[in-house]
Amino acid sequence: MKKKKKIDFAMIFLIIIFIIVSYCYVQLTVLHKEYINLFGFTFFRVVSGSMESTIQINDIVIVKLTNEIAEQDIITYQSNNNFITHRVISINTNDVITQGDANNTPDEPVNKNDILGKVVFIIPVVILIKVFTSPEVVGAIVASVLMLWMVFHKKKGKISKEED
Repeated sequence: MKKKKKIDFAMIFLIIIFIIVSYCYVQLTVLHKEYINLFGFTFFRVVSGSMESTIQINDIVIVKLTNEIAEQDIITYQSNNNFITHRVISINTNDVITQGDANNTPDEPVNKNDILGKVVFIIPVVILIKVFTSPEVVGAIVASVLMLWMVFHKKKGKISKEED
């Protein structure tokens, strides 16, 4: 009975993951959004060292989509076609001054309308590497792929039999 519960839980978990991934895919490719809005949060991979030592290159930042920010918050804003994650050093009436922790000078003023939100969590790349290379996760990924293959292969077999 315990084994059946584990399998049921694994299937429900995989279905939930599939739904979330599908939702994200639709937002980016069908609706042509520039970022994913998942229950008021989004995430980005950091590509520069401007926020080191707080945020490293390839870390993932989880951003709460909000316009409620304060000085010293780390925010993500859009500048041209880029998303930039820097620390707020001052807030004026219509704009915000930010600066990367590793930068020597402040950025150009950022219009408050260009701010996506505030960084609420940082996932270090080191943790991601450890998690996704652990035997349990690799096993779960392999099992998921095999289960999906079996489901689609079984459906394909039924369709072929019905056509005969």
